[in-house]
Amino acid sequence: MKWLDRLIRDWRIREALVHLGGVGCVLDVGCGDGALCRSLASRGVAGVGIDFRLVIPTEVTGFEFVAGKFPDALPNGELFDAITMLAVLEHVPEGQKLDWVRACEARLGESGVVVLTVPSPRVDAILAALRFFRLVDGMALEEHHGFDPSEVVPLFESVGFQRVLHKSFQFGLNNLFVFRKTT
Repeated sequence: MKWLDRLIRDWRIREALVHLGGVGCVLDVGCGDGALCRSLASRGVAGVGIDFRLVIPTEVTGFEFVAGKFPDALPNGELFDAITMLAVLEHVPEGQKLDWVRACEARLGESGVVVLTVPSPRVDAILAALRFFRLVDGMALEEHHGFDPSEVVPLFESVGFQRVLHKSFQFGLNNLFVFRKTT
């Protein structure tokens, strides 16, 4: 991972952490190298990180890591206070997005939250140029599936989530969403 990839990732993490105060157990879907899990663990939060491309992190106190696909590879029926998906949903094939949102609803405890980020559609061209000049690795850019952030709210609301927040950041190139489970 190049320095610019880390900068962008760390900015997403900072945006998400603001909305994870007071949670005790987090499921980080698409945890990568465990950067968000390390930040959460330093705040006394525990949980699970899952990623089918898992880069096994050094031990992170309170976190278990699962190399596999969400939601099928998750162990048992553990419930979480929060689920994070930072730069993940745009990589999910179109026919699977609703199943993922339903799985989030099923794995959240009462009043649990989902905190996620998705890029603006303009990001694909920018990342392609940055990757061409070898400034970023542009991880799995080809998997973005032309995802439009305007699809996020209706997708989560269709399952019964309530939108708490939607804001753009990173100069309008990224979107942060927070949803609360209502049932």
